[in-house]
Amino acid sequence: MSKILFADQDGVQVLNFVGDVRVCLGPTISTYLASIDKRRGVRAIVIDLRETTGIDSTSLGLLAKISLRSQDQFNTLPTIISTNEDITRILLSMGFDQIFVIDQEAQYSCDQFGELPPKIVPDAVLRDQVLEAHKTLMGLNQNNLIAFQDLVAALEQEQEQEQNHRAQIRKVSAAR
Repeated sequence: MSKILFADQDGVQVLNFVGDVRVCLGPTISTYLASIDKRRGVRAIVIDLRETTGIDSTSLGLLAKISLRSQDQFNTLPTIISTNEDITRILLSMGFDQIFVIDQEAQYSCDQFGELPPKIVPDAVLRDQVLEAHKTLMGLNQNNLIAFQDLVAALEQEQEQEQNHRAQIRKVSAAR
């Protein structure tokens, strides 16, 4: 079972990703991301991937957003702990070494973890999160731009079609 554990220890916020981290955890990550601006006394953010068995591009894009927000808010690069060679390879291929300190040997421990509550959102909100996550990844490097441009274009087209459909429904409702 996938989950995200959270601890705040002396101003160091630790997110521990457990299991196969996929798009379904995106709303939980997004909720944390939205709370960063409100947090006080944060000195550092650590993303612990030692218990992560897999991670998808949406989750990676949301992690990139956490890094960018952390840099804006706290003027510091977050740290990713990754001891899984496959995951570390993915991180490096996405350009995460530019926006994170990647530590492959850290022995960080914390006893105060609580699980971030899973969030369920409507499909349209989830699609928007997937879209924004991939746009963030595309902004990191040329390889990501090429890898995700078709997906982003398809999601943008779907988003536009939904907006047009809603506009038509409003017109019909207003005409009644």
